[in-house]
Amino acid sequence: MKSETATPTGEFTLRLSATRRGARLARLLAVQQLRDWGLTGPAADAAELVVAELANNAALHGRVAGRDFEVRMELDDDHVRVELSDARGERRPVPAREPDEGGYGLLLVAALATAWGVKDRSVGKTVWATVPLTSR
Repeated sequence: MKSETATPTGEFTLRLSATRRGARLARLLAVQQLRDWGLTGPAADAAELVVAELANNAALHGRVAGRDFEVRMELDDDHVRVELSDARGERRPVPAREPDEGGYGLLLVAALATAWGVKDRSVGKTVWATVPLTSR
């Protein structure tokens, strides 16, 4: 009998329905994955907030009926890269400049990440952020 040893991987990918429930599930599963990677404290909290905000945006602004969104996290030595992909490429995220009802989430992402941006996909877009594992 051949035994296999699971090697922990630094990559996590998941597709979920583009709904509020899907966004909540993305956050909860991302938190569990961060714990599985051994990440706790401020870095894990920051990554959780970034996933929550980007997943919420994907469900609210990137939703296309019948299409899912995808959350992807990649662990590196000094950061976690968070990516949220949705099917709505024409709706680009824009941080709010003035107080209003919402729109502050991307300002939060910008404050927690060393960098963030948007890249096109064949269908839709991917919003990404790099969250440091140590304080800036």
